[in-house]
Amino acid sequence: MFKSLADPTRRSLLDELFREDGQTLGTLAGRFSMSRHGVMKHLRQLEDAGLVVTRRRGREKLHFLNPVPIRLVHDRWVSKYAEPWAAALSDLKERLERPMEKVFEIYIKTTPERLWQAITDPEIRSRYNFGAAHRSDWTPGSHYEMSAPKGAGPLGEGQNLEVDPPRRLVQSMVALWGDDVKAEGTSRVTWEIEPVGDSCHLTVTHDQLRDGANEQLYGGWPMILSGLKTWLETGETLTTPGSLLYLG
Repeated sequence: MFKSLADPTRRSLLDELFREDGQTLGTLAGRFSMSRHGVMKHLRQLEDAGLVVTRRRGREKLHFLNPVPIRLVHDRWVSKYAEPWAAALSDLKERLERPMEKVFEIYIKTTPERLWQAITDPEIRSRYNFGAAHRSDWTPGSHYEMSAPKGAGPLGEGQNLEVDPPRRLVQSMVALWGDDVKAEGTSRVTWEIEPVGDSCHLTVTHDQLRDGANEQLYGGWPMILSGLKTWLETGETLTTPGSLLYLG
């Protein structure tokens, strides 16, 4: 069978039968620039290899593709070598196309109203967000900007997609503090506040991130949320390492 498949003309004959099964010798010969006798010899070799079977229909002899031997070769010789590569490439494709999601949860002893204020008030926000402030009118569809302390320039921007005080805030986010994070494009941050007794359950979901996205985009959330909890519960500012980038 391998010898039969080694010839390009015979492979082309199989392609023709794949395209339209049950063809006569005359029809097949008309598709090739060789004699009828030459095509007949190639078909005979394909029959001997079991790749083509023939059936008489009246005075005509029809040729049909038999894919079973090819499938057996695939299962025996090809798949066990190709499958790991195919699986790896498929997994890579899925990973590249699948957006990544990061979820952070924390309980804070405060009211939903105070927590909402701490998220949206630029002066309060700067106390636990590495000095960075978020400024906006906080209406649905409005723009917001994340600015560095002491007017050092914008750190990020986005749109307020959903604004439902004091329960839910959904924002698009584009990081601007470096070329490496700018290249990541737009992601999304969702703040969800749920009152639980005398406290609030805060969930921050950072999603629509490219799988394998730069960790600077989401790596600061644990420190930011810890600082938020500390400030609301004690009034103290959580000391953060000076080397950390402005995130959130």
